[in-house]
Amino acid sequence: MYEKGDDSFFIVDAHVALWDARPENLRNIHGKQFIDCFYDYHRNLSPESELWTYEEYLYQGGERLIKDLFIDGYVDHAIFQPAHLGEFYVNGFGQTEEAWALTQAHPGLLTYNHNFDPRNGERGLDQLRADAERFGLKGVKLYTAEWHGDSRGYKLDDDWTRRYLEVCRELGIRNIHVHKGPTIRPLDRDAFDVADVDHIATDFTDLNFVVEHCGLPRLEDFCWIATQEPNVHAGLAVAMPFIHTRPKYFAQIMGELLYWLGEDRIQFSSDYALWTPRWLIESFVDFQIPEELSEYAPITLDQKKKVLGLNAAKMYDIEVPADLQLADADEPAVGPRGADRAAGDNLVGA
Repeated sequence: MYEKGDDSFFIVDAHVALWDARPENLRNIHGKQFIDCFYDYHRNLSPESELWTYEEYLYQGGERLIKDLFIDGYVDHAIFQPAHLGEFYVNGFGQTEEAWALTQAHPGLLTYNHNFDPRNGERGLDQLRADAERFGLKGVKLYTAEWHGDSRGYKLDDDWTRRYLEVCRELGIRNIHVHKGPTIRPLDRDAFDVADVDHIATDFTDLNFVVEHCGLPRLEDFCWIATQEPNVHAGLAVAMPFIHTRPKYFAQIMGELLYWLGEDRIQFSSDYALWTPRWLIESFVDFQIPEELSEYAPITLDQKKKVLGLNAAKMYDIEVPADLQLADADEPAVGPRGADRAAGDNLVGA
């Protein structure tokens, strides 16, 4: 829990990972390109005080994750969103066994989501069923730009993806997290396009589609889709660190998301270990829309509480202390939200 003055915030870090990009796990040059791109994001968007060495960045390990998130980082609960990337890494990028062991060792603190690739066909469906039973899956993380043999990506509305989503529905896996963000070398930009979110959200209205990285740099396309699809949510991984390097840009991101989606469909993520949550949480609680962007309504205290944890807690049935709970926003399910909230209502850092 994070406390600032008289205010308390229940924190859910909705997108974290344990990865291994050490040389012995690299399958080819592309694995190094991938982690180097990650490190460039970390180095260029972090405060100097929060920088890791490159060697630290290759592999953080579970002990450090626990410290960075739950001891130093204010986090009450975190959700693993692992990427496999088996074409680049011998044992995969996301470390399934270590992450799952941490989840078991720290009940109540961690939720483990797994992944699937629809290009694995029937064999992959059998594996999905086995994974759902083993891990008690409530969600999965999809990387539509992941390479698979000669294929360099797939779409959410492909026939095989639809079959996998139908099985998710049967298994009670309701939360589908999809990487739709900046291109990561050597993956292809077009494979991260958000257009297929529109198709699939319409056809699977009983599933939640959390678009990680809120579609950046395709924020406008994402917002126009999400405002009409009430089961589409925005994950703030990668967007959050712009609060430090480009605060006006971050204000535009938050202003657009709140206008189009509303406060109940936005989730905080540190994207650990790209960044650590402590400084992001502190910065966000203090953050306010600058005066020169007055077309956006000020961000209220209750909105910050929902974004920082209450929205993800609701999606994953995470228990929240009674004194930290809030009512859902009384807003329409679709369509843009008005920008007529009175300035000064429950503001932090105004």
